[in-house]
Amino acid sequence: MQCPKCNNPMEKQKIESVEIDVCPHCAGVWFDQDELRKAKDYVEPDANWMDFEIWKHEDRFKFSQRPVKCPKCNVDMVIINYDDTDVEIDYCPQCRGTWLDEGEFKNIVDALDAELAHKNMSEYVKDSLEEAKEIITGPESFISEWKDFMTVLRMLQYRFFVEHPKLQDTVIAIQKAFP
Repeated sequence: MQCPKCNNPMEKQKIESVEIDVCPHCAGVWFDQDELRKAKDYVEPDANWMDFEIWKHEDRFKFSQRPVKCPKCNVDMVIINYDDTDVEIDYCPQCRGTWLDEGEFKNIVDALDAELAHKNMSEYVKDSLEEAKEIITGPESFISEWKDFMTVLRMLQYRFFVEHPKLQDTVIAIQKAFP
């Protein structure tokens, strides 16, 4: 496979079990359909339940055509600028592959980390209810949806104690008193 930016041959690399194509010259990365989500889940397990939010909010997309061809199927890719992330994704509408320039994968993970850190209690409660519903109706397997639900509950617990540090001190004191 040739790099869509600099036309050099790309090399296979792995992020855990996800095999991606990386350009050794420009450091861009090609993700086949759904590989971006899977790679993100390995790199940032606390964001696994977020199901790579970029695909959920089409109203935030800013599409523009780019004369860059998909390295897999040779059709024109579109650029997706997402919200305030400063990430410009090249996306193939035919094979649903994704091209990220050097550093953009890290920027996506950093943006998800920032979103996790800035959610408040009510947002986590709402998200936990959505994840509970997805256990039955979600697109992924029951086990995968259950793991997502448990992760968001853990994040809700963290947020609760961040917002109520005196309660955290009380819980810790009780745990120490009754080992």
